[in-house]
Amino acid sequence: MRAIALFAIATLALSSCSQSGQRADSKFDPSVSHPAYAQSQGPRVMIDAAHKNIHTASGTYGPFAKLIQNDGYRVDSGSEKFTRSHLESCDVLVVSNARGETESTAAFLPPEIEVVRDWVRAGGSLLLIADHWPMGSAAAPLSEAFGIDMCQGVTEDSVNCAPSTADPGKMESTTLVFSLENGLLAEHPITNGCGPGESVRRVVTFTGQSLGVPPGATPFLRLGSTAFDRRPQPPTVKREGGNTRVIMEYGAPESAIGRAQGVALEYGKGRVVVLAEAAMMTAQIADGHRFGMNVPGNDDRQLALNILHWLSRHRCAGA
Repeated sequence: MRAIALFAIATLALSSCSQSGQRADSKFDPSVSHPAYAQSQGPRVMIDAAHKNIHTASGTYGPFAKLIQNDGYRVDSGSEKFTRSHLESCDVLVVSNARGETESTAAFLPPEIEVVRDWVRAGGSLLLIADHWPMGSAAAPLSEAFGIDMCQGVTEDSVNCAPSTADPGKMESTTLVFSLENGLLAEHPITNGCGPGESVRRVVTFTGQSLGVPPGATPFLRLGSTAFDRRPQPPTVKREGGNTRVIMEYGAPESAIGRAQGVALEYGKGRVVVLAEAAMMTAQIADGHRFGMNVPGNDDRQLALNILHWLSRHRCAGA
């Protein structure tokens, strides 16, 4: 049995998060009660915008950028391809939903991947985020440089899931819950924070893929026994006048036991966090419905701060 997703718009949409009806939530409160660093005195964070990224600091990752700025980080937008000199200007590199020239090509050239890998090995920190097709295939070569494979399709769990943001009365099997109660939120400095006030108890993701967990890595958002992946099949592209229609077929369900939607690892002198879903790090509105850090009842906002604390080796975050 196959699951089929149909994308039909005037300009090819490569992610549900790229549609014009979705925007940053201007009412999201990005204030931080107890900043980790003095204002604008913290580590330098570069949010990539040079790889056809769906999420950038000036767009739908604006709430995330403002949140970490209020935590004391210095935030810049990365407008250049990855080179050694370019990465030397930051401490933490954030790459979210980068895209290739087409839906089947990688977002990064091999020399860029080598530069990022060597930069992390020497002490840099990377937050790499890529969710459902086609972002997984675009980011997979960079993720694999650190030993983390991407499913590249869609991950579902009809047991550990939350109500749909569009229809609160309906459970959505791709809106996943990781909590202390269901045992899918693993012990790690990222989930512990700097004490009870910063602990993460419940994380919600909004339609993502899955990640492999290499030896020595921690799956802090681990998938349960009822989770399964649907890997992407070759898409069919049809052009009708000025419109492009992409028919994406996902394969039969495969167990996702042992996989995760959030992985942290030490790599040489550096650190890496890979997330398999992008909306949890932002606050968005779509057709009047909220999804991301602005959805009540989740700790996605604190998770974002704790990830940056761990990557920047903030003294309270297990550095």
